[in-house]
Amino acid sequence: MSETLFANHRLKIERIEQAGREIDPVFLDSPQFICEPLGDLLGVPLILKVETLNPIRCFKGRGADFLVSQMAEPTGLICASAGNFGQAMAYACRKRKVPLTVYASTKANPLKLDRMRRMGAEVILYGQDFDAAKLEAKRVAAESGLRMVEDSLDIETVEGAGTIGLELLDFATKIDQILIPLGNGAMFNGIARMIKARSSQTRTVAVQSRGASAMVESIRSGQLITHASMDTIADGIAVRIPVPQALVDIRDLVDDTILVEEASIIQGMRLLHQHTGLVVEPSAGVGVAALLENRSTFAGQSVATIICGGNLTDDQIKEFLWPA
Repeated sequence: MSETLFANHRLKIERIEQAGREIDPVFLDSPQFICEPLGDLLGVPLILKVETLNPIRCFKGRGADFLVSQMAEPTGLICASAGNFGQAMAYACRKRKVPLTVYASTKANPLKLDRMRRMGAEVILYGQDFDAAKLEAKRVAAESGLRMVEDSLDIETVEGAGTIGLELLDFATKIDQILIPLGNGAMFNGIARMIKARSSQTRTVAVQSRGASAMVESIRSGQLITHASMDTIADGIAVRIPVPQALVDIRDLVDDTILVEEASIIQGMRLLHQHTGLVVEPSAGVGVAALLENRSTFAGQSVATIICGGNLTDDQIKEFLWPA
């Protein structure tokens, strides 16, 4: 695929490369390796890109750190988060002494909320889900005049995530397909933009929970699809109101979409724990879930997936990984 196809894409390769030079090294060069035991079980050479071995145990630090580093002046910020982006913003803002307010759902992961507060963010709980909290954050930002940071809309969040793709391009063996968890789209669009520019034959596949399918439905239909509610354990990628710009960004970048069942997500989490020792959250298990549900589709191909987060409460660890 020619790079000229993306000449007018708002995400520029040189900016992803710049992010790779400027992001806090603690978030860069995450482990990537072939997991032979799990790959043998699933019938594919399976490459894992592990984004949990950093101070916030998720990939969001890349985009948040790059965004805050690009600010001309350290003014206060507002954002909304299901948990991981808020942690990432809190970490980046604390480092640069930038005041931060995070809006989160009343049902948000308590571990993630506690970490935001401990890193100095003011956390305000509002609404029954992430999108309700985001709408309130936008309202308050408009009234207060503070900058609202929106993951996947603010281009730095996508550029930062794109550095994952930059690193995958250095993997020693060819990757046929990449299964990328899809939430609001920052991670997918960043990685896929980099991959399509440098390895166009590699297929980029967006994976989402069937219980929170608004993004995939929007991609498939070519129009904005919203839902009144969601029902999934994968809170990190649970979106019922897609970001319109993210849908524009994803055009020409996505080769396929997959929706997975909750039971497969849990099985994926358990298999990752069993064969790698990793504790992963549901959002990080959707790639393995897609392989479990679509074995014949991927048979014999080298497949990579992103282990995007590992923030589980004690109760979640017991429920998902060590059931009685």
